[in-house]
Amino acid sequence: MTTLITGSTGFIGRRLARAGDRRLVRRRAGSVVDSGEVVGDLLDLDSLEAACDGVETVFHCAAYVHVLLSADADLQWKVNYEGTRKLVDAAGRAGVARFVFLSSVAAMARPGDACVDEDHPGEPASPYGKAKRAAEDAVLEAGAKYAMHVVNLRLTLVYGKGAPGNMAHMVRGIRAGWLPPLPETKNRRSLVHVSDVVSAMRFVSEDARANGRTYIVADPRPYSGREIYDALRNALRMPPARWRIPAGLFRACGRLGDALAAVSGRSLPKPSTLVSRFLDSACYSPERIKRELGWSAQTTLEDGVREMLSEGARAALR
Repeated sequence: MTTLITGSTGFIGRRLARAGDRRLVRRRAGSVVDSGEVVGDLLDLDSLEAACDGVETVFHCAAYVHVLLSADADLQWKVNYEGTRKLVDAAGRAGVARFVFLSSVAAMARPGDACVDEDHPGEPASPYGKAKRAAEDAVLEAGAKYAMHVVNLRLTLVYGKGAPGNMAHMVRGIRAGWLPPLPETKNRRSLVHVSDVVSAMRFVSEDARANGRTYIVADPRPYSGREIYDALRNALRMPPARWRIPAGLFRACGRLGDALAAVSGRSLPKPSTLVSRFLDSACYSPERIKRELGWSAQTTLEDGVREMLSEGARAALR
């Protein structure tokens, strides 16, 4: 059974890839020929059809990743929507049996203080989310058109050894001392360890009940910003923090940072946005995938950050 993985050099794709898998790359990394690599581009239908020839399962991990800075909306749309649409169409034409698409909870409207599921009403707010939502629709349409087993997985914050993004920033801030102990606001933030993401991908690709469905993938338990902070501090073998900065002061510092950034004219993430990620909720329920398929994430926050900060990983996050 031949598997094609896009984004195989990325954080999740590296964990997913196995010996013998076919890996779509835009260009070869070196002069040594890797028999598993196939050169192609998400915007080039001919190259995608060639890559899908003889493939049984496609795991589509590649994306132009959302960042805090204003990302190129046109590129978001081209890569995350048009690229996905072309790939799933090429897969259908080539007779691929199964197609799993890594989407994001950014494809949903923001949850506010609620803990929402896949039926949460409203539209995504960011160019990244809008492109992902349109891509989900394209995947489901292609599944129906080509009688192909297709599944969309909406990922929450993914963490683990080698992960970029918010958790890595928190680790650096705690270690360097510029991120003070967070207040306990009782906010709820959903996340999932990369090993559980890989488990979910393989599970839904093989379970016929998942066909045509969209699932949130998250740890069954959401965590507050303070709980995440304390877990990271513990994994770093640092003593428990005995104090915390008040939430009001933390938010005021964020607003002050916004004003200073505006005066400087530099294009940086708004400090108030970073503060909200520490203190506000972003809770998504994984109940549907558990109810319909019996799958649930198994890695606790404590175990996950311990793996994230195991020997070798700590040095990379310095």
